[in-house]
Amino acid sequence: MTHNHQELVLVQSSGIHNKGVFARRDIPKGTYIMEYIGKKITNEEADRISEKEVENGVVYLFGLDEKWTIDGDIPENDMKYVNHSCEPNAESINEDDHIWVVALRDIKQGEEIVYDYCLETEDHEDHPCKCGSIKCTGFIPKIKKK
Repeated sequence: MTHNHQELVLVQSSGIHNKGVFARRDIPKGTYIMEYIGKKITNEEADRISEKEVENGVVYLFGLDEKWTIDGDIPENDMKYVNHSCEPNAESINEDDHIWVVALRDIKQGEEIVYDYCLETEDHEDHPCKCGSIKCTGFIPKIKKK
């Protein structure tokens, strides 16, 4: 599953957070848009990095499984700029330890590509969501409504 994602997307300023990833052209539902790349590290290493990076408000870590994480803080990793949304148009999938962003629906040219980060944390107050969606819960991770 390889292709040049730069044919599909570009990184530019985002109204959600700093930079975002936008469709260069229409992207059909089911398209593998881009891969999350970086250095494979242990989850213990990821925890140490996360402690430092959370203070800066930027964390480029993507968990693979109970033992491994990808540290995506490398210049070539454009997927690190895909923002969270409570109403995503894409999803992240783990396929043989490769993380892909895949279109959940047809995405129009110029539209920002967003997915649900699915964070699992108790300190949701530290992770405000600014996706702007009508369905926005105000936090990442989403607070379950009772």
